Amino acid sequence: MKTHKIGIIMNGVTGRMGTNQHLIRSIKAIIDQGGVKLSDSEVIMPDPVLVGRSEEKLKALAARTGVARISANLDAELANPANQIYFDATLTGQRPIGVRKAIAAKKHIYCEKPTATTSAEALALAKEVKAAGLKHGVVQDKLWLPGLVKLKYLIDTGFFGKILSVRGEFGYWVFTGEHEKLQRPSWNYRKEDDGGIIVDMLCHWQYVIQNLFGEVKSLTCLGATHIPQRWDETGQPYKCTADDSAYATFELVNGVICHFNSSWDVRVDRDDLLTLQVDGTMGSAVAGLRDCKAQSLAATPRCLWNPDVDSPIKYKDGWTRVPDQGVYDNAFKIEWELFLKHVVTGSPFQWDLFQGAKGVQLAELGLKSWAERKWVDVPVLK
Repeated sequence: MKTHKIGIIMNGVTGRMGTNQHLIRSIKAIIDQGGVKLSDSEVIMPDPVLVGRSEEKLKALAARTGVARISANLDAELANPANQIYFDATLTGQRPIGVRKAIAAKKHIYCEKPTATTSAEALALAKEVKAAGLKHGVVQDKLWLPGLVKLKYLIDTGFFGKILSVRGEFGYWVFTGEHEKLQRPSWNYRKEDDGGIIVDMLCHWQYVIQNLFGEVKSLTCLGATHIPQRWDETGQPYKCTADDSAYATFELVNGVICHFNSSWDVRVDRDDLLTLQVDGTMGSAVAGLRDCKAQSLAATPRCLWNPDVDSPIKYKDGWTRVPDQGVYDNAFKIEWELFLKHVVTGSPFQWDLFQGAKGVQLAELGLKSWAERKWVDVPVLK
């Protein structure tokens, strides 16, 4: 068996997302399954080194996951030729620093979104890594969620006819921390720490919309800080300076209208924390994180407006569950495997830092629209 051992510098994985999704459910899961299989006689085996500022946290995480290598010295790990990939899950404002160091050290780049705090810097990073001849990618995990995979299948098979509109509902109630345990880190609600739901979620909606429905032509976005005070990890109150809810409408080049509500202040009365309803001339579908249900034109009931009597139609009964097309793996892990194959074999990988820059651009324009209270066009990034 030929084994391609790939050293991966994992910077910033002591955080919630880095630990759970990238280390435990992706890299460790790949190691535990015996690597990424290229053929019956060839595999890729990740060899991670956990990097961060707190050696105590790194040791605890290494003991928890069985990872052998840790380091509080990023420069030393970048100088190690055994490390071929640099992965960044640090705070957004710090990300360009680590990425530029990794480019100088000739490491392939894979990082979380947003890739930078401005589209200009995100685009500059993409150009710099391309000029260095290195492979690069950005996390766009929601494309591999089972619900969205099923939705993409319906699109590809022509189920919808002409797609008219998309309605996205995302969010849940995030406790303030005054009396309950936090579900999200406090920096999410501080603008000075690059927090805010527009910066976070519009990056996601950009790649979801682009890959499923088409290119965004223009947008309008209204943000809000509905809850002005929260309590941090030490139990201290602080002022919320970043938006915790966003209400955005996107006009696509092909005429499709997409509207996404995103909120950390909403209680859930829907099938999942994220639902996408797609309506077309020949049918509709509603996708969640894992499930998807559809209703064809032939099964569409004839609805009549009459609020004076109970509806004779049981609306939920007219939908059919889209069946599973196999076993669905963790979305982050799937993209990690594709990137590892890209690094080793040169196989196609379209989710690069240029795509990451488009996500930053959309979030930036969302903030601009909110500040100026107007529709804004989305120019093509050069």
